[in-house]
Amino acid sequence: MFALPSMWNLVISTVVFFVGAWYIHRYLENQDIPKGMTRSILVFVLASVASWGAGTASDWVQLKVSGPSPSATAGISQLLQDQLGTLEASPNAPSDSYQ
Repeated sequence: MFALPSMWNLVISTVVFFVGAWYIHRYLENQDIPKGMTRSILVFVLASVASWGAGTASDWVQLKVSGPSPSATAGISQLLQDQLGTLEASPNAPSDSYQ
């Protein structure tokens, strides 16, 4: 099932993308590969792959360290039922009758 990425995934993959793009661009400059659309696409694709890999690795590490998150294992309906059960069991829950 598709799960939203964690905040660490977004931060790490963004940093890796820009750092990777800079290093790849610099490497291709040193190899005297001429500037153009093909080189730009190559830099973009390689930086995207590095970013995706780093984000996946950060999610894998987070899963191994803290375990699966409750929202990733339960469906929306189960989460809503849990919240409703918590509200009904609360002693401070608003009641329908005012006395």
